[in-house]
Amino acid sequence: LDIKGRAPKTGYGRDLFGPTWHDVDGNGCSTRNDILARDLTGIEREDGCSVSSGLLQDPYTDTAIDFTAGMDTSAEVQIDHVVALSDAWQKGAQQLSAAQRADFANDPRNLIAVAAQPNFDKAFRDAAGWLPPNAVFRCEFVARQVEVKAAYGLWVSAKEKQAMRAVLDNC
Repeated sequence: LDIKGRAPKTGYGRDLFGPTWHDVDGNGCSTRNDILARDLTGIEREDGCSVSSGLLQDPYTDTAIDFTAGMDTSAEVQIDHVVALSDAWQKGAQQLSAAQRADFANDPRNLIAVAAQPNFDKAFRDAAGWLPPNAVFRCEFVARQVEVKAAYGLWVSAKEKQAMRAVLDNC
């Protein structure tokens, strides 16, 4: 990965990465439901697509979460962008086409079902600013960030590369 400074966040908006949870694989299910079905066990579906319940073993904290879809419960399990959209914007996604940004935002390699709190804690941070509390998952987390950034031609900051190397050297 190239090493460069962080570009300004000027002009960033979630809408620049296309519709939220677009059906990119054409299976009739939203990307959110595809990721829930991939990452949860014991899932039940309402309509062949919508995951109504299941069990998440949260990779960020290694805690089990019983997921039940509903107004007051769905947000307990969130779909995180392993490489945050804001971070991507500041490290090369500004130069991607609208279609490439939509692909990035819905790429299963860059998406993971996680508990709400660590997703909020991570927010827009890169590996220099946040790593999963579950140290066992850090190798996979950083490896996925490298894979995604390489696939889309994004760069890393010097501090981010140093943090990534520190994790990967211990894998």
